[in-house]
Amino acid sequence: MDLPDTVTDLGPLPGWATGAVDRILDGRPASHDRVAADPSLAAALVTVVRASRMLTELLVADEGALEVLGASDQAPDRWDPLPADPETLLRQQRRTMLHLAARDLLGIADLVETTACLSDLAGWVLDTAVELVDAEGLAVIGMGKLGAHELNYASDIDLMFVGEGDGTRLARAARRVVEATARCYRVDTALRPEGRDGALVRTVGSYLAYWDRWAEPWEFQALMKASVVGGDPTVGGAFDEAATNAVWHRPFGPDDLRSVRAMKARTEAAVDNRAGGDRDLKLGQGGIRDVEFSVQLLQLVHGQADPALRIQATLPALGELGRAGYIDADDARGLDEAYRFLRRAEHAVQLADGRQVHSLPDDQGELDRIARVLGYGGGPEATPGEQLDKDRKRYRASVRSIHERLYFRPLLEAFAEVPGALTPVTAAARLGAFGFTDANRTRAAVRELTSGLNRTSRLMAQMLPLILDWLSTSPDPDQGLLGLRTLVTDRARGSRITAMFRESPETARRLCILLGTSSWLGDTVSHDPDLVARLPRIGREAPPERSELAESARRTIDWRAEPTDRQGGLRRWKDRQVLAVAVAEILDDASVAESGQRLATIAEATLEAALGAVEAAVPFAIVAAGRLGGHELAYHSDLDLLFVHGGSGADDEGEAKRVSSALMRFVGGSTPAERLYEVDPDLRPEGRQGPLARSLSGFDAYWQRWSAPWERLAMVRARPVAGDPGVADAWAELLDQHLWGSPVSEHELREIRMVKARMESERIPAGEDPRFHLKLGRGALADIELCVQLLQLQHRVRAHGTETGIEALEADGVLPPDDAAILLESYEFCERVRNRWHLLRNGPGDSLPPDPDALRHLARSLDTSPTRLRDEYLRVTRRARVVVEREFYGEA
Repeated sequence: MDLPDTVTDLGPLPGWATGAVDRILDGRPASHDRVAADPSLAAALVTVVRASRMLTELLVADEGALEVLGASDQAPDRWDPLPADPETLLRQQRRTMLHLAARDLLGIADLVETTACLSDLAGWVLDTAVELVDAEGLAVIGMGKLGAHELNYASDIDLMFVGEGDGTRLARAARRVVEATARCYRVDTALRPEGRDGALVRTVGSYLAYWDRWAEPWEFQALMKASVVGGDPTVGGAFDEAATNAVWHRPFGPDDLRSVRAMKARTEAAVDNRAGGDRDLKLGQGGIRDVEFSVQLLQLVHGQADPALRIQATLPALGELGRAGYIDADDARGLDEAYRFLRRAEHAVQLADGRQVHSLPDDQGELDRIARVLGYGGGPEATPGEQLDKDRKRYRASVRSIHERLYFRPLLEAFAEVPGALTPVTAAARLGAFGFTDANRTRAAVRELTSGLNRTSRLMAQMLPLILDWLSTSPDPDQGLLGLRTLVTDRARGSRITAMFRESPETARRLCILLGTSSWLGDTVSHDPDLVARLPRIGREAPPERSELAESARRTIDWRAEPTDRQGGLRRWKDRQVLAVAVAEILDDASVAESGQRLATIAEATLEAALGAVEAAVPFAIVAAGRLGGHELAYHSDLDLLFVHGGSGADDEGEAKRVSSALMRFVGGSTPAERLYEVDPDLRPEGRQGPLARSLSGFDAYWQRWSAPWERLAMVRARPVAGDPGVADAWAELLDQHLWGSPVSEHELREIRMVKARMESERIPAGEDPRFHLKLGRGALADIELCVQLLQLQHRVRAHGTETGIEALEADGVLPPDDAAILLESYEFCERVRNRWHLLRNGPGDSLPPDPDALRHLARSLDTSPTRLRDEYLRVTRRARVVVEREFYGEA
């Protein structure tokens, strides 16, 4: 059958579209005649066929669907009466979807009307499903885009169920509602409390109890979109009231904000690293989620005090935020325009085949087709697809730029008292939500940073929205802002710092995070501003080899003559090297094990240079035990050292005593300000009663006659780290015979266990929390270290270090894989937390801090909350303690 002139007059059709129109009209004379007589219907038919293979198949299969296209100029109604069976429900849902798509594609309905009608349609289907399965007392709650009344063509519908009555009956009814609805939509119920493991239906009281005790911050963010979409209106109304109170009548503080922002950052990173992630319209940088997320966070921050912001849909909420001054008016308009563009493009992609996709295709022909659906005509300079892609990049860049300054630009306007800006109350609320605790101090710091008309102040004024945003992601934004002010307002270095910021925003971002994490890092940078320029590279470069570090340390002191100058130069060198390790760890560029290895290597190079500075006249070597020996040094670890020499006779003994004493002074310093490391030589033979340095023969004699079992255990991690290679090798050979030459006897085993039991009964130092001790707690670091060392001795498994020891014990079949994994998990957790706490407090600290503010800063630095941090400590250490009791004490 020839196509009607009303169709062919609309211009040439793609091959598949021509065939599709043929199939729709073939054998249907009445339909052919109607299309021929109605140019509006012909235009609707061609437009839908060009846009959607999914809807084309509906038109082919359902002759009555053409009648729907004929009514495209009519607004949709409530689609009554209710269908009598699921099959009729499905047919009516598909026809209505066709009607809404035609109005959208023909430009009759805009984005807001289209998404609202799509949501109404889903709600009608759900309401009908409730009626069909007779689910009395059950209400259906829409979440996500359904709850916000902004559904896509191919969205899942996110549901929760609330009911009052018999739980078994309601759960069965809810499952039947899901089954009936699933014929029309993909249904997702994973947003309910406890996800897929939680009850499908809860009472209002059960929801309230969960929100009060267990809900995560992102769940309150999701709950903003919740609305009743079907079922019992009384039950639904009670849920709506409870959810409103849960979201808007609880504090949403900096930890909550940090949590949801961190979750979004992880999602964004996953998209950016995915093949084709740059074409993602939804989740990538500058995509749909950026707009939605920004709006939702500002609603959560200000919605408690301003009920007008409690709006579920994105565009109306964005408009209200702009009108009320929470967002700059131009930024609000820019986000509105970009959001409409991105959502329309997403709709065009989804309409093609009805699939839940969010990315533009990489096929040029398909991209051109979608572009034409969106109204792009192409031209001599660019195809329709190229024009679309150019606009996509422009809008995404605009969204990202606004997103990055959104939270803080209005604050700066408020500080500058720009008319229409945020009030002092709302400005303080926003600062508090982002972790700045003193609005007046923040205002003063901002004014000081931006005062004047010089280039430095102008650049800081431009960058401050970004800088405040970066600072807000650090554990202590107030500390970070004060540290930045100290750096930038210093006349000698301020212009250099701001010039670095202009040339490298990544430098500024990293510095902000470091300043808000550790005052020690801030002080180190302030004394050596050249380190700022290295921040983008620190942590991302391969760490220097041990020989390279040793040579660098030696050069640092070789040209200095005075011992105090040498000591000071080496201390500054060491601080620069440790800073690099800390930067890598804080910015997640290095693991705990890598940090421990690098810190140990720095300490070895420092000891090598120090030994050269004291100029030993006898063959002399330094041996490390403990954490340095195990390549697992922490930031404020003592150095457990032994000193061995290769001489004989009184003169050599005297020289060795001089060298070891000089080393102790050089490395340990006369005062804390001069100290490179705290040195602990108490693991030497005879402890504090024995000489600091011992000859090779002295070590051999002591080990053969006097060494206690616990001393043998302490030598498992010992190794030479600096000095004369001949002496080092000879000492290592003697140790090898002592450690591994004979098995551990029952007497030795009993004594080692008794010493460990006495250690556990000793009081944890004052000021440390015994319930959450990272070093001495049950199942924490010391427990695991001693357990691993004993197993190594018993089974003659040679490895330096706790983690490498666990891996070697597992490889040799000594530790079952599950036990090895449990020990590693607890060890890595406790070590990571302890390291981070050392950096935050600029000193040693071996337990989770009891002070709430300190604990909150520590938790923030680790991307968690205080409660979750304590819970995780209890979880991993309890499991590890079970393994320790079984493997160390032999308990069943």
